[in-house]
Amino acid sequence: MRIATWNINSVRLRLSQVLRVLEEYDFDVLCLQETKTRDVSFPANEIAEAGWPYQAIRGEKSYNGVAILSRFPIEKKSYQDWVGKRDCRHIAAQIKGINIHNIYLPAGGDIPDRDENIKFGHKLDFVSEVTEYFEQNKPSKSVLVGDLNIAPLAEDVWSTKQLRNVVSHSDIERVNLIAMQERGGWVDAVRDFFGADERLYSWWSYRARDYISSNRGRRLDHVWTTTDLAPQIQKVEIHTNTRGWKQPSDHVPISLQLG
Repeated sequence: MRIATWNINSVRLRLSQVLRVLEEYDFDVLCLQETKTRDVSFPANEIAEAGWPYQAIRGEKSYNGVAILSRFPIEKKSYQDWVGKRDCRHIAAQIKGINIHNIYLPAGGDIPDRDENIKFGHKLDFVSEVTEYFEQNKPSKSVLVGDLNIAPLAEDVWSTKQLRNVVSHSDIERVNLIAMQERGGWVDAVRDFFGADERLYSWWSYRARDYISSNRGRRLDHVWTTTDLAPQIQKVEIHTNTRGWKQPSDHVPISLQLG
């Protein structure tokens, strides 16, 4: 099964791009974040007609929103709310016996200090609650994907020195995300496949005029598996070319091939 994750930054605005990656890359399952639309307005019919009729969607107007699109029947659907909010940041589906968790973690604002920035405090609390959830409900035969809005390793950013006090790469975020991975029993499938030393990015700011030449990226999007699925990891790809499409998302898809 080939599972992909992509922060689409509005599924209605970029529907043509969703259909294009589904066709060109032949994903079996595509998990979207930041769909930015209510369920009633989600382009479910268009996606179903393209060959992905099984869908788990959870959205709200203008913000957040997550979806799982599948070629195969969805056996179970569920979702969790964290930090006392119903803001459509998680959805889960069981497909061919594999539990897929799709998470859109809060960005956290601009100041990496919870006393000065409520959004950053919300982000830290969200990570803490997700960590506790998976620690208490130990997953198996599971994949966790999504825009987690944290680049945890030095090799996940263009300059760890210049970004160490920037939200998404601050010390506390990095430590907490690694703890979320370890305490939940997750394997970072992207790093497991590419190795520890290769610089890997999945997001480039819209502010960069030429993202290719400047290449000031960050790996904010993640694919994790439980340890029992790790031996089945055959291939991981970061589809960087989509960042060069017309009116692109600032994120690119990452795909996982399980054997």
